[in-house]
Amino acid sequence: MEDMLSQAEIDALLNGSSSEGNEENSANEELTSQEIDALGEIGNISMGTSATTLNSLLGQRVVITTPKVSVCTWEELAKEYHSSYVAVKVEYTEGLDGMNLLLLKEDDAKVITDLMMGGDGSNKEGELTDLHLSAISEAMNQMIGSAATSMSSMFNKRIDISPPKAFPMTLDAAVPEAEFPRGDKIVKVAFKMVIGELIDSQIMQLLPIDFAKKWLVIL
Repeated sequence: MEDMLSQAEIDALLNGSSSEGNEENSANEELTSQEIDALGEIGNISMGTSATTLNSLLGQRVVITTPKVSVCTWEELAKEYHSSYVAVKVEYTEGLDGMNLLLLKEDDAKVITDLMMGGDGSNKEGELTDLHLSAISEAMNQMIGSAATSMSSMFNKRIDISPPKAFPMTLDAAVPEAEFPRGDKIVKVAFKMVIGELIDSQIMQLLPIDFAKKWLVIL
C-alpha cells in the first residue's frame, strides 16, 4: 500500500534531529517537533483516504491536506474560532482507547448535506436541522471508517470505531468537559478542505493530548 509508512520513515519522524523546529517546539512544549511531524503524517494519510471516500459519496473532487498540528486549550480555541460548527464525536472501539472530535463549519455541513441529497451544493439557507446532522454523521462514518482502515495498516493492528455522532457546537458556548477537562491540553490538527468549486475551508480534528500520544506509542 503506497500510503503505508516504512519503519525507517516512522523512525525518522519520531527520532529526527532535535535541533529542528525549536521555535515551534517552544510553543508546543507538550509535544516534540518529531511527534508533531508524526501526528501530521498520520493525519495526512488517514484524511487522504477519507477524502477519496467523500469524493465518491458527493460526486465532487475532494482534497483534504496540509495538516497543521498545534497544542492548545479549549479556552484558546474558543478565542480563535467564532463560527458555528458541526462537531462529530468519533469513539474508537478496537485497537485504540479514546475519542476525538471533528469540526466542520456549519455552512460546509449544509453544502455536503445538499450534495448527498442530490442537490448542487448551493442550498445553505435555513437553520441546521436533524437532516443535516444525520447526513454528516453518515458521511463521517464512511470517511472515518476508511481512515481507520488506513490507520490499521500504519499501526499494524485492527482499528475500529463506533458510529459517529454529529451535533451543533459553538466553541465559546460550553466546554465539553467530559471529553476535554477544563485547562487540559488539546492537540488540534487543522486540515485544508476543498470540495469542487463549492468549499475551500478547513476541517479540524481535536484530540486529548494523552490520546494523541497513544497513537505515537503504537507506531
